[in-house]
Amino acid sequence: MLKKIAKNKERKRRHTRVRKKISGTPECPRLNVFRSNAHIHAQIIDDVNGVTLTATSSVVLKLENGGNVDAATKVGAAIAELAKEVNITTVKFDRGGYVYHGRVKALADAARAAGLEF
Repeated sequence: MLKKIAKNKERKRRHTRVRKKISGTPECPRLNVFRSNAHIHAQIIDDVNGVTLTATSSVVLKLENGGNVDAATKVGAAIAELAKEVNITTVKFDRGGYVYHGRVKALADAARAAGLEF
């Protein structure tokens, strides 16, 4: 249990360090990723106005197993489609302190393939 707490604490430190450099604007918002053991979430945020422009997750898409690479791919494609609906073409990718590998990479690749630029 303590190892899990320590790992999340380190992830939050990395996320804070990344967030010092990445900030979403109305012209180029931030695509944030959060992953848990069971699900993956993605949201597009305008940090200047403090507004979430669009969001989706494996929970919203009602995927049976939301904690795998296939679910992350579907969430990435879905967030790109939602971004197109609100006229967003370019974003800044915020990996949330996670390693750019596995589910996070799958989500990013799917979003790029569906038309988002970052």
